[in-house]
Amino acid sequence: MESMAITNNVTELIFTGLFQDPEVQRACFVVFLPVYLATVVGNGLIVLTVNVSKSLRSPMYFFLSYLSLVEITYSSTVVPKFMTDLLAKIKTISLEGCVAQIFFFHFFGVTEILLLVVMAYDRYVAICKPLQYMNIMSRQLCHVLVAGSWLGGFFHSIIQILITVQLPFCGPNVIDHYFCDLQPLFKLACTDTFVEGVIVLANSGLIALCSFLILVSSYIIILVNLRNHSAEGRRKALSTCASHITVVLLFFGPAIFLYMRPSSTFTEDKLVAVFYTVVTPMLNPIIYTLRNAEVKIAMRRLWGKKNLGME
Repeated sequence: MESMAITNNVTELIFTGLFQDPEVQRACFVVFLPVYLATVVGNGLIVLTVNVSKSLRSPMYFFLSYLSLVEITYSSTVVPKFMTDLLAKIKTISLEGCVAQIFFFHFFGVTEILLLVVMAYDRYVAICKPLQYMNIMSRQLCHVLVAGSWLGGFFHSIIQILITVQLPFCGPNVIDHYFCDLQPLFKLACTDTFVEGVIVLANSGLIALCSFLILVSSYIIILVNLRNHSAEGRRKALSTCASHITVVLLFFGPAIFLYMRPSSTFTEDKLVAVFYTVVTPMLNPIIYTLRNAEVKIAMRRLWGKKNLGME
């Protein structure tokens, strides 16, 4: 299974996968299938609840519904293929399919990062400038911020892809990963990819690091400002911010670990990738709904109506 194409164009790539043992792979399938279904159903429920409920009309929920939508798409770029590969003997993907996977994975990943920054800005305005909140966070600005997040993700991905498609692939076609990402793919190019690697690292790493620093500083400013609030106001704001901060740490911890250091073929890299491609998207709806009474009440109302309609 060494190399399929010694010609100048590799058309198909083979993943080594997460584990080699078929039994372990089947066990992973049994574990990851309900996790992925929970991701789609949980985030889908948030999108549905926010769009149907009259009580969830504030900008915070508008952004939350888009974050949930991005979580579904982000997870779906990797997990369904990964799941089917767990049951396959040889895990293959076309070179075009690989490039498409990289594009959408980075597109939705960076869109999510930018949405998290937007949500932090929303919380900053709500807590530090409560009287001007509705004027500042107008419907128009909310739409612009969401569109900006999608555009930012798109431009980031286009840069990554333009660098990747210029590389020649003529030799080994075995990717040491369970999905297509830039560093594992670069290792297969028949040319020195040091410069491309640095550009890609700067593109991904700087977005992650700058966004993370903006998020941390905005939450520090929010926490400092909370001292001027009443005990009840402080408790509510802290509860909301705690869920935001948890999601930020879950998302950025692994991303910074992987992209802000030299590439390697460590198995732990793959396990960390499992965490942010499979596990984190499922945790977001749990974190946001468990800590938010308004979302829980709206969901109960929604299901109450549905059940009444069925009877």
